[in-house]
Amino acid sequence: MNRALKIGILEGDDIGLEVVPECVKVMRAAARKTGLDIEWHEIPIGRPALDKLGYTLPPGTLEKLDTLDGWVLGPIGHQAYPKDNPKAINPHPILRKHYDLFANIRPAKSLPGLRALYPDVDLIIVRENNEGFPPDRNVFAGAGEFRPSPDMTISVRVITRQASSKVARAAFDLARSRPRKKLTAVHKDTVFKLGCGMFAEECRKVAQEFPDVALNEVMVDTFAMRLVMKPQDFDVIVTTNTFGDILSDAAAGLVGGLGLAPGLSAGPERAMAQATHGSAPDIAGRNIANPYAMIVSGQMLMDWLGRKHAEPKAVEAARLMGQAVERVIRERIALTGDLGGKAGTRAMGDAIAAVV
Repeated sequence: MNRALKIGILEGDDIGLEVVPECVKVMRAAARKTGLDIEWHEIPIGRPALDKLGYTLPPGTLEKLDTLDGWVLGPIGHQAYPKDNPKAINPHPILRKHYDLFANIRPAKSLPGLRALYPDVDLIIVRENNEGFPPDRNVFAGAGEFRPSPDMTISVRVITRQASSKVARAAFDLARSRPRKKLTAVHKDTVFKLGCGMFAEECRKVAQEFPDVALNEVMVDTFAMRLVMKPQDFDVIVTTNTFGDILSDAAAGLVGGLGLAPGLSAGPERAMAQATHGSAPDIAGRNIANPYAMIVSGQMLMDWLGRKHAEPKAVEAARLMGQAVERVIRERIALTGDLGGKAGTRAMGDAIAAVV
């Protein structure tokens, strides 16, 4: 690149105000180590933005994000927003749809030094992010869930060839970059013959472009059983929105919980680092939140930006971040209470930044 990377900082709500600064701290340390030039842009969002500016997604936010390469988004506590205020909206689906962040990439990895139900798990679930069942993002106008009578609710599931093909290609690309080169497509085309059938058809079509990647198809219920019995069998998994949402949380539970569940929402031009966990208002402001998931989400963003813009310094910075996180955990240098340590959020972030 012949310019600095431009990355936004959107802290979000509750523990987002604590874990996002630690993520940025580690990203800055890695960038300094590799000589990577980054312009950082702080952008208000969520409840703090509502209290200060009157909107959870203030006017001009999307225009500002249009000028950036990617951003770090903290957890959003939208369930606590005022229900009768049209300016208190959930920013998640708007950001995902506006920037076509169609691939939600969620790794689950068991780490040396931490207790987990299974050792040697190293899998990634690639979840389609912008259609499926979620009623806030699967239709152009209105909502994909409605109640025609007091005793009946109808939820619409949307599956398109375009979205299925895009997320399948992203998953095949990811599988090709990993040593095992295995991709599992998870669906239920035996029952949802049209919806899951279309998703499966597109996975098979894209597979023809990746002869070096082994494709396997597993019904979602069978996959759930196999995931909890032998998760080491799986490498990269691609699936539809709601299946992916549920299965990725289950996978996180196998390796230590949502505190160890990073995530990246990626699109054609931009990507958003966003941990899988919520805003945890019950522990907010106490300096005890585990920053791991947010820091590794930032690492994923750094790697994505490096590959997207052919910037080897960013790819190396991401490698250094991952190495530092694993060292701090392996050597138990500074871990939060949920990981069996006594360090606070800031101390764990400081320790990771120090060994980058």
